[in-house]
Amino acid sequence: MPEPEADAATEAFVEHRNLLFTVAYEMLGSAADAEDVLQETWMRWSGVDLASVRDRRAYLVTITTRQSLSRLRVLGRRKESYFGPWLPEPLLTSPDVAEDVELADSISTAMLLVLETLAPTERAVFVLREVFDVGYAEIAEAVGKSQAAVRQIAHRARAHVAERRPRGAATPKETREVTAAFQRAVETGDLQGLVDTLAPDVVVLADGGGVKQAISKPVVGADRVARLFQTGISRFGGKMKVDPVQVNGWPGLMVRMDGQVDSVLTLRVEDGLITGIYNVRNPEKLARFGEETALGR
Repeated sequence: MPEPEADAATEAFVEHRNLLFTVAYEMLGSAADAEDVLQETWMRWSGVDLASVRDRRAYLVTITTRQSLSRLRVLGRRKESYFGPWLPEPLLTSPDVAEDVELADSISTAMLLVLETLAPTERAVFVLREVFDVGYAEIAEAVGKSQAAVRQIAHRARAHVAERRPRGAATPKETREVTAAFQRAVETGDLQGLVDTLAPDVVVLADGGGVKQAISKPVVGADRVARLFQTGISRFGGKMKVDPVQVNGWPGLMVRMDGQVDSVLTLRVEDGLITGIYNVRNPEKLARFGEETALGR
């Protein structure tokens, strides 16, 4: 028979698991690494004397944050040798994630790329404070800083993110409409239809991870981007099937080739036009895309 304390530890971990995964994913941009962090969190949590824990949720978030910070530094070195652009691992999400506007915004591909520009501690402080509304005292404990230092870091991180987050960002409904128009143009090979959905300075990033063929540098400009997609359509159109899906809480597209998931696209839409297209083709980042990921706050 398990000890009562072991039962309580398991119950607390299961209760907060979705929250802990979301914290780790927002810190790392990788579901695979977030799962590893949860394993490490559980190993440490299972050895804690629960009688000494005042707030189990806060304690678990602290462990997860510390493990994420350690892994984030390792990931930083890994990204330095990554082949081509690095994009966050896309998550297939349920409609309830999209209904939580703040959560959906925080895990959007565009926002995760903004978070990539923060230093590790800044990222942790921003995520915990702005997304999960964790108190300054708890954040200070998690990142090993004073509360005064954490407040300064939070202020600096907010300003940094505000400068870089999309301007005139679209609502989910607007994004869905533009995504549908883009999908129709791709499926029909309508070059003008593609151009009509794109902002003049649209940027395409593709992540093949050195495993799948993908553009190794950003492609910029509506005409160049439209021609890029038209070339792909002419080569693979007969084998390609495009389906609308919820990606990281937002409308996106899943491309299948011969029945297999080949790539996942998310779009950044501003003022009714596509300003960013993020195309993940790295098979390692698509391995879990067939099942919905449970998230929480």
